[in-house]
Amino acid sequence: MNDFSLQSRILYQSSACVVVNKLAGEAVEGAGEGQADLQLMLKDHLKNGFTEAVNRLDVPVTGCSLFALNSSSLEFLNAAFADKYNESVIKKYWAIIEKPDKDLPESGELIHWIETNTRINKSFAHNEDAHGRKKASLAYKITGAGKNYLFLEVRLFTGRHHQIRSQFEKAGLHIKGDLKYGAKRSEKEGGIRLHARYLSFINPLNKDERIEVSSDPPVMDNLWQSFKNYSSISEH
Repeated sequence: MNDFSLQSRILYQSSACVVVNKLAGEAVEGAGEGQADLQLMLKDHLKNGFTEAVNRLDVPVTGCSLFALNSSSLEFLNAAFADKYNESVIKKYWAIIEKPDKDLPESGELIHWIETNTRINKSFAHNEDAHGRKKASLAYKITGAGKNYLFLEVRLFTGRHHQIRSQFEKAGLHIKGDLKYGAKRSEKEGGIRLHARYLSFINPLNKDERIEVSSDPPVMDNLWQSFKNYSSISEH
């Protein structure tokens, strides 16, 4: 039986920060009506009034979510996450996508310029820069395939709103369950098949030390287990 208690989902904790394996349907912060608010839950659980989100995963996404536990750590981590391409922060995701109509290269990099419509809470990726758009970049690698799906490992270089989802849609790729970005059908249990698998960043308490955290999806069903099996093979 799965243990979804908050304590069981804490992947790393120090006096500076904490990393939690977020569930699908939880808001990292600022939850809407009927949503669980991970930030508020952590504040209560840790008895720490200063618990601030650093990386903000989308509500239907699962995985490694980082929170700072004091103001100096928040300032340091925010600066690190804002400094693109310097390798101080490494973010990797697992994505299960519907098999596209045309062959997808085994690996590649996607570069777009993203604009976000806050009214409908959706981002749109474009091939050209323009006013109000922000550059977005990611790299992907196909690690395996099922009958109807491809398993992709994604390295995220920038942190834009709905970045992977919108860039994939622009490339004709659709994450399983992600109706907002073109998937054929929703997931029975909600959420989408996008998981923040790995997070690496400089320790705010020791600048010579790197913290590395990884997690399996909270619900390891057969499809995710197949992904993990392929991923393990690809890492050797």
